[in-house]
Amino acid sequence: MSTTGEPAITSYAKAPAKTVTAGDVTFAYRELGPMGGVPVVFFVHLAATLDNWDPRIVDAIAKTRHVITFDQRGVGASSGTVPDTLEKAADDAYAFITALGFDKVDVFSFSMGGMIAQDLIVKHPDLVRKLVLTGTGPRGGENIDKVVGVTYWDIFRSVITRSDPKEFLFFNRDKVGKQAGKAFVERLEERTADRDKKISNKAFSTQLKAIQRYGRSRPADLAVITQPTLIANGDNDRMVPSVLSEDLHKRIAGSELIIYPNSGHGGIFQYWQEFAPVAAKFLAP
Repeated sequence: MSTTGEPAITSYAKAPAKTVTAGDVTFAYRELGPMGGVPVVFFVHLAATLDNWDPRIVDAIAKTRHVITFDQRGVGASSGTVPDTLEKAADDAYAFITALGFDKVDVFSFSMGGMIAQDLIVKHPDLVRKLVLTGTGPRGGENIDKVVGVTYWDIFRSVITRSDPKEFLFFNRDKVGKQAGKAFVERLEERTADRDKKISNKAFSTQLKAIQRYGRSRPADLAVITQPTLIANGDNDRMVPSVLSEDLHKRIAGSELIIYPNSGHGGIFQYWQEFAPVAAKFLAP
């Protein structure tokens, strides 16, 4: 039940936009689902704002859980400047979570968000109770540093075809992948009021370089991740190679791994009908 006595909002398209100040940063966030208990905090991908979460996945989890999405420092409606390392982004995430008054959260993460989530847990292992890592890989993971070239090439391809870059970056370019990509982009447009600000080119470039540094860094000790962990990806991830999901699975004791066939970086979005109930069950209170 909602703590206000009002029915809980369970549609991400209708989640109210809010802000909280932590230090010198005002973070923009949205929340939905039944309030109370441990919330699920969503860590978003490269270049993404509050408007980049697939509502089919958010809504499925928000049926039973208090869900919080947020803009990283310097992104969207959050103030400040994008940090030049993902470790600093993890510090910002910690500041955001604690500013909301939480000392325990569950985490749902995708791509760069999963990298930030790992850095957060390495530094604050007791903060996170359950962890979902999708389309992501470990610090120092092979070929993560090639994300810059892949990203700019796919942006170029999207420009000349007048498509959304995510259709290239997240999905295979076969018939199935193209259909899934267009459907995903359409779902992101379901919220029509109070949409977020786009990320700036400078902020985007800074995030890309931070991911590159992450890929070229020494591996982190993921033995500290002992909480229940669900890992998922497509079998043809060009941005964060799919083998790195298997690497995470081997390094995180007791973790569960799902690899979806004939799908890319956005495998969980292509297969949302299968994945959303699995994620919701994993994160059930």
